[in-house]
Amino acid sequence: MNLQDFEAQYREAMAETLNELQTAVLLLAQVQHKIQIIGSSVQNLSERVEEFIANQKTE
Repeated sequence: MNLQDFEAQYREAMAETLNELQTAVLLLAQVQHKIQIIGSSVQNLSERVEEFIANQKTE
């Protein structure tokens, strides 16, 4: 393997690795957003259940 082949392989591997890293970062952002949505849903559900229980106790 000469220097040009080595350089080409290095650049290709580096580009592939950076693309994979970018994909991982985008997936992480999607997961964080989904966690935020789920957290809001759980909080909303919890508030509704607490409200229902409080109403049942007063009746």
